Amino acid sequence: MKKICSFYQILNYSQKVAQPLRSTKKKSEKTMVQAFADFKRVRVVGGKGGNGCISFLHLWSNEFAGPDGGDGGNGGHVIFKASNNIKDLSAVTSVLLAEDGDKGQNKDCHGKSAKHNIVEVPIGTVIKNENGKVVGDLEKEGFMFIAARGGAGGKGNSFFTTDVEQAPKICEYGAHGEDLEYTVELRSMAHVGLIGFPNAGKSTLLRAISRARPKVAPYPFTTLKPYLGMVQYDDYQQIAVADLPGLIPDSHKNKGLGIQFLRHIERCMGLLYILDISVEEPGEHLSILQNELWQFNSNILKRPQLIIANKIDLPGAEENLELLRNQTNLKVVPISAKLGQNLKVLLEEIKIIFDKNEDRQLHNE
Repeated sequence: MKKICSFYQILNYSQKVAQPLRSTKKKSEKTMVQAFADFKRVRVVGGKGGNGCISFLHLWSNEFAGPDGGDGGNGGHVIFKASNNIKDLSAVTSVLLAEDGDKGQNKDCHGKSAKHNIVEVPIGTVIKNENGKVVGDLEKEGFMFIAARGGAGGKGNSFFTTDVEQAPKICEYGAHGEDLEYTVELRSMAHVGLIGFPNAGKSTLLRAISRARPKVAPYPFTTLKPYLGMVQYDDYQQIAVADLPGLIPDSHKNKGLGIQFLRHIERCMGLLYILDISVEEPGEHLSILQNELWQFNSNILKRPQLIIANKIDLPGAEENLELLRNQTNLKVVPISAKLGQNLKVLLEEIKIIFDKNEDRQLHNE
């Protein structure tokens, strides 16, 4: 009864408001930059089978005891397995090898088969072959995909004994394992993604609302790899926010980071446009961003969208904010990621987008 009461007390207390972690815990000044790996090209090689053995049994009481060479063990497979304990593909190396099987021994002792190399990947991992065809979709916990099969063990000379050939001096070599190449990528990267031009303040905002540590600096540069941060709400819900590499015009033509950047956006449920509201004509930046997304995949613009007007503390930002609101029908949330202004309102809007998408998924199911 006490547990039920405490659960309802939490529900009554919860206002679905996230507290920016900046004000609750001092961050370390130590550089801890960790990129989010959501795409890997890998080569997988199955283990080689053990060789068969040529041996003849010699007994003092039976000089014609016959061949007793054992078979070699099978090589191990390389297997991808979906797991809740893995969040990205950073632990997946570019070359994955399985162990070889042991060779056969005398007295009909077969070699030991090798253990399989089981590589854990996040749930929602999609595996494509070298032709770009999807060959594996690990959408649930425990799903497995055999990427490369190990070779079979070779037969020993006892296997070739016949009425005609009673003392064969031949055996088989173990077979080589499969050697294949795959593209491994995450189908779902984050709940929402931050989209904007370079130096719009995406990395600064992610540092302000989560414990992610993307690089920030007072000089102009752009993020080259995506970073992921978890926003924690007081109802114990966690929402993943991705800091995506900066977009430039003609990205759909593969300029700049190009298709690599746009591929990250495809795997986000909601889109957060972050604009530098201190520059002239911020509405033009929004139009360029939306046009690049539409040119790449028009279905992306059907997802929930929100505009974040960053750097509201700079001169001229208020006038540009009113101009931007008159140019779009999307909701605009003015913030200052550097000073922490209006972050609670932004986090409330992110929670609303997340809740609506969850309700839609439950309704479809």
